[in-house]
Amino acid sequence: MSISVSLGKGAPDNAAARDPRERRCYEFLDRLGVPYRRADHEPAATMELCREIEQSLGCPICKNLLLTNRQQTDFYLLLMEGDKVFKTKYLSKALGCARLSFASDEQMLELVDITPGSLSVLGLLNDPEKRVRLVIDKPVLRQPEIGFHPCLNTSTLAVSMGDFTGSVLPALGHELTVVELPVEEL
Repeated sequence: MSISVSLGKGAPDNAAARDPRERRCYEFLDRLGVPYRRADHEPAATMELCREIEQSLGCPICKNLLLTNRQQTDFYLLLMEGDKVFKTKYLSKALGCARLSFASDEQMLELVDITPGSLSVLGLLNDPEKRVRLVIDKPVLRQPEIGFHPCLNTSTLAVSMGDFTGSVLPALGHELTVVELPVEEL
């Protein structure tokens, strides 16, 4: 399967006509003065499709998972490398909580105003009550750049790790936990 990708810098010329969730992401980054590269493409809801975009953008794209505890009282947004296998037991142990499971589509929409396949760290802009705790797997922070959707999976943004950790994360204002999840051997 091949995906068509169009590259650009900064917000698209037609940003005013785009979905409000996406526009908020561009406005947020522009307000912070964070430069970013952009790839516009067909919907990319899987990591397989994101790999093609990574090649065009020249930047690794994070896997983003919204998780909840058994009681569904605590929520976590996990950013991890796209090709890394996720095992709930390792993250649960690292966070010191009962086994985690995936949050429902409805919870994702309610908490971060995003639909499945478009989950992004920038979805935390839509969580002013800060109900979601951000968790980042340490290898992600070792990359020179980070790639993520602007709350819709028809574009992907690349931001330098320095801007991400120095400007984006502090401006989001969510509690951050860094973990180091083991690499699962196949």
